[in-house]
Amino acid sequence: MKRSKFIQSLGALGALSLTNMTLVDLENLALNLPITEKMPVLFVGHGNPMNAIEDNEFSRTWNSIGKELKPSYILCISAHWESKGTFVTGEQKPKTIHDFGGFPQALFNAQYPSPGSPELAKTIQTLVTEPKIHLTDKWGLDHGTWSVLLPMFPEANIPVLQMSLDRNLSPQKMYDLAKQLAPLRKKGVLIIGSGNIVHNLRYARISEANPTPYDWALEFDALSKKLIDQRDHQSLINFKNLGSAANMSIPTDEHFLPLLYTLALQEKSENIQYFNETMAFGSGSMRSFIIS
Repeated sequence: MKRSKFIQSLGALGALSLTNMTLVDLENLALNLPITEKMPVLFVGHGNPMNAIEDNEFSRTWNSIGKELKPSYILCISAHWESKGTFVTGEQKPKTIHDFGGFPQALFNAQYPSPGSPELAKTIQTLVTEPKIHLTDKWGLDHGTWSVLLPMFPEANIPVLQMSLDRNLSPQKMYDLAKQLAPLRKKGVLIIGSGNIVHNLRYARISEANPTPYDWALEFDALSKKLIDQRDHQSLINFKNLGSAANMSIPTDEHFLPLLYTLALQEKSENIQYFNETMAFGSGSMRSFIIS
């Protein structure tokens, strides 16, 4: 099917009853992309925005991972885009958003001029049946996305989209939404959840070189790893019931929620490989992993 006809078919989908369609039907209609080997899924603890331009253990690991992966597209769910409703960036040239303050000018000068993909955005809009996906050209790439991708894929030549964290959805509904993205993995789309399992800036000891992590941070980081290894996704979805260490580690949940999008895409035969298993500033877990 030619691209123009494909786009027209997407527009015509509004007149169809998606509830009566099978997943195969949806894939045939929406995913007019070449079939590829199944892409892995990443959860990345992104931490300090300075990781984007510093040569450190985190950026070096991201760079090594990028050399091994060959995605056709990237879809990132970042901790730094919260909205009422679920949105996907639909612009052809997403802007680099410097959504922070108090950092050196060199960080504000950093740009990540990757292309977008309106076609893939429309594909996602069709593929996800619940909730409704809205396309927008009012966002771009925030630092939860570009600070990781700049070291990982420095040439910025892969189309990148972001999906927002919908504050109208419960953690369970976010997990259920993410499951609907699974067909994208066989279409060359690398899906990344970008946040931090432990993220409490109030207790961050930024001025110290290598601060000793708080006991509660270590406890919850270890518990999260245990639950991930046990494939106990339900306990992680219900993270508010995991005790005082969880409450200290997740004072606000926007950095934890991208983890659920990644875990939702794990298939029964797939394993977890961890990287950057360290604490930053005493109160932030950089624990990251790849599912493949």
